[in-house]
Amino acid sequence: MQHSMYAYMKPGLVHFKAYPQVMQGRDYVATLEKICEDDFWTAVELGPVKDVRERDRARKLLEVAGMTVCYATQPTILPQKLNPNHLDRGERARVMRIIKKCVDEAYQLGAGYLRIMSGKDPGDEKREEAKKVFEEFLHELCDYTKSQGDMVVTLKIFDRDIDKEALIGTFSDSRDVAKPVAADHDNFGVLADLSHFPLLREDPKEAIQLVKEFFMHFHIGNCVVEKGHFLYGDLQPRFGVPGGSVDMPEVRDYFRLLVDEGLLNSDNPPVLSTEVRPLLAEETPELVIANAKRVIRTAWALA
Repeated sequence: MQHSMYAYMKPGLVHFKAYPQVMQGRDYVATLEKICEDDFWTAVELGPVKDVRERDRARKLLEVAGMTVCYATQPTILPQKLNPNHLDRGERARVMRIIKKCVDEAYQLGAGYLRIMSGKDPGDEKREEAKKVFEEFLHELCDYTKSQGDMVVTLKIFDRDIDKEALIGTFSDSRDVAKPVAADHDNFGVLADLSHFPLLREDPKEAIQLVKEFFMHFHIGNCVVEKGHFLYGDLQPRFGVPGGSVDMPEVRDYFRLLVDEGLLNSDNPPVLSTEVRPLLAEETPELVIANAKRVIRTAWALA
């Protein structure tokens, strides 16, 4: 690609994956500071930070650094096994109360974007009913988010039968729920993750066609789909890990596709975040991040 990637996208890093210790409540601000000091990244995706003082320090750090901030609810949803498409109304209401607190925290951190995922897939017989109640959940979430400010809610698509076993496990499913929600809310969109296409067994070009009419953000990362492999599933290993599905050529092709579709563009560059984490004994956050930056630079140069 002849032009700088910064004209077409906002390269971001998923903080809590690159530095897994923050999920145990350690080094939140210290590791975030490393990302903010690295001018390769212009965006960052954060998880929850419960200590109010730490949250305030993080907000000021992000403001000074001029970062675009996204807030992910997955670190809240997955450990607590929350289900936004639970068929029990009372349980959905409980989940909504928790996610609304995430929205409040995201605004306190200065986030402009909120990531949301569906809950567990109930199976073939109840899937359509679950999609309807999840659609209702998204309507309410977008209403609440809009009432507090101008943050955009983005639906992230996960696999249905390998790791996360999510309701929204195909791009056609995501279109089914996104179309009515986006029709009523200008603060809603879809997030497409390169590392999830192998897990969904979907072709990126065909899948993107189904959702490109909506506001979109993007992730890049890696996964392992070989059964029996010790990194099997949606673990976000580094690019190029033995047995992995995504390395520089796949990232390059993804960049080409998104530019060709006008989704990476100079008029309104979207956030495109890297989601990788150190998993092996010889890996450190710094090495895995450096690996990702080399992959991105090379992929963009060759796209």
